[in-house]
Amino acid sequence: MRILKLFLVVLILSSCVTSPPKSPNNICEIFDEKRSWYRASIKTYKRWDIAPSITMAFIKQESGFQQGAKPERERILFGLIPWKRKSSAYGYAQVVDGTWDLYKKETGRRFVSRTNFADSVDFIGWYNKRNSKNLGIPIDNARLLYLAYHEGPGGFKRGSYKSKPWLTDVGDKVQRSADRYRQQFRGCKNRLRNPFYFLFN
Repeated sequence: MRILKLFLVVLILSSCVTSPPKSPNNICEIFDEKRSWYRASIKTYKRWDIAPSITMAFIKQESGFQQGAKPERERILFGLIPWKRKSSAYGYAQVVDGTWDLYKKETGRRFVSRTNFADSVDFIGWYNKRNSKNLGIPIDNARLLYLAYHEGPGGFKRGSYKSKPWLTDVGDKVQRSADRYRQQFRGCKNRLRNPFYFLFN
């Protein structure tokens, strides 16, 4: 009986896990496969003015579309034994505890989860809109928005990223992903917008 109960619990938990998209480099194919992701990205765009190409490029970089992504653990004792994780970052958008709490407080959204895709893209929209306004970053500049996302507003103001060549390289990578997604999205946004498209495909 205990084995049966354990099996049922595992089955229920596994059914709640969302797998990454099959074609992570093509936003049209992602939205064809994940219809709710398309709706969430458009809702975020309407609310925060952050394009789907940018929110999706951020999630691709931060978690590789892995729902429960976490930073790697540090290792001790000759690099063999896993220890604490490098930060409390978690979920699709790799948000740390303190910033997630601030998001909930400022938006009034109490019942949100970092493993929920819609909540994660809404967070990215909120955070980028906030940084765009407070730091004067163009709303469509994925590279600078990402550097501020990674370093935080204070770090970005101090230019902390300038001493981190690896991070500026990542910022360039996010910009390339956003540019590619934006170009792809131009070719499929009309059909995705059609309310009958998802009914018959």
